[in-house]
Amino acid sequence: MSQLTIYADNNPKNVLTSTENADEIAAQLALVNVRFEQWQANAQINESTTNEQIIDAYKNDIARLKEQNGYQTVDVISLAKGNSAAPQMRENFLFEHTHSEDEVRFFVKGQGLFCLHIGTKIYHVLCQKGDFISVPTLTPHWFDMGSDPEFTAIRLFNNTEGWVAKSTESEIAKQFPLLP
Repeated sequence: MSQLTIYADNNPKNVLTSTENADEIAAQLALVNVRFEQWQANAQINESTTNEQIIDAYKNDIARLKEQNGYQTVDVISLAKGNSAAPQMRENFLFEHTHSEDEVRFFVKGQGLFCLHIGTKIYHVLCQKGDFISVPTLTPHWFDMGSDPEFTAIRLFNNTEGWVAKSTESEIAKQFPLLP
């Protein structure tokens, strides 16, 4: 189940808000210009499903987003349970960073934890199958996929380079809880 937990950024034990209600999650995140929606996950994903088939299954939503926001590039990122490269891949996202464009994800399968550092708060957004999130340009954040991840997500980009992160050089990501 999707979940939003908001912490004071100076105290990872101080939970200010916690909810699993999708409407409340969307409303709280809208206050800080983060877009959160739940879409119908209308494609069954298995080991033989190709990235092209996944993109095709969501082509109408992708076309709408491209038209609304000018996204140029779409891809699919997947990770299966038991992947020996998972620990290193996890580390690649566990530092606070920003992007020069929105970070846009739709979870087709599995889950991931977006941790957003906005103002004096940390917003932990646990995204599950069917969740769409758009983190605005230059929003400090980090992402956790868990210790034995399994997820498939569609990513949309405003540039042709894809995912490019700039570290904030902050150690804050090490202070807050992660997925098991």
